[in-house]
Amino acid sequence: MSATTTTTRNASPALTWLALGIVYVVWGSTYLNIRIAVRTMPPFVMGGLRFVLAGALLYGIARLRGSRPWVAGRELAACALIGTLLAAGGNGIVNLAERYIDSGFAALVIAAVPLWVVLMRRITGETISAMTLGSVLCGFVGVGLLLAPGGGGGSDRTLGFLLVLFASLSWALGSFLAPRVPLPSDGLLSTSLQMFCGGCVLAVAAAASGEWADFDVGAVSLDSWLAFTYLVFIGSIVAYTAYVWLLQNAPISRVATYAYVNPTIAIFLGWLILDERVTATTLLGAAIVIGSVAVTVRKETG
Repeated sequence: MSATTTTTRNASPALTWLALGIVYVVWGSTYLNIRIAVRTMPPFVMGGLRFVLAGALLYGIARLRGSRPWVAGRELAACALIGTLLAAGGNGIVNLAERYIDSGFAALVIAAVPLWVVLMRRITGETISAMTLGSVLCGFVGVGLLLAPGGGGGSDRTLGFLLVLFASLSWALGSFLAPRVPLPSDGLLSTSLQMFCGGCVLAVAAAASGEWADFDVGAVSLDSWLAFTYLVFIGSIVAYTAYVWLLQNAPISRVATYAYVNPTIAIFLGWLILDERVTATTLLGAAIVIGSVAVTVRKETG
């Protein structure tokens, strides 16, 4: 589910597993930190600042590594499109959703992204095996089960569920389109521009919704600032850099395992740190979703 064009090379197993561990733990923990950040920061303001700052810093890193200073107009347009779908539509809407639902609940719905991608491939005419389609169907049954009575999820599950479902669809569409649009071949440069463009879209959304006008820096708690800092430097720069490196150096079948490891970590951290409620229905839905994603990813990536 990459947002950049890559060429896979061989790499040492130790480096591969180190990078995978970073993606597993850090991206699994971003849901927890989003939940903490949006307690006292407006969600679109937080997302806009996060991705504009992370994109600018990652651009600087890319330039220090020898990347060209700019890209062609069609490449910039592709970065803006994918950044809007991933950073703004995917992550940005999750920020809003986590004001209403638990972090682990949000992570489970986002875990359905590979299932959406398979459906998009089928709609566009690709041949998908019956086993894969069956696992996708089971996965969406698991997602639906999360909304059933006793599924947990937070104070306003229906609104939060619909928001995060939209976010997963936006992330899936961005993932589906990424290999089909002319993104820059330089992974770090491409990712930095996508982040920056997505952050600008969220900043505009914050202005349109009145968040900037109501934003009081002094009202933001220390916990929210710490969570925001973690999201910028660790969640965005460190984890995205590790992810881009993996896409260039490891088999996609191994990289794609993050899709079903992340929600497991998110549920555990939400329960451990935020005392989020984990019910039997949640666990059953989680098992179905994660299991179906695992089957789908393994089947589709070989």
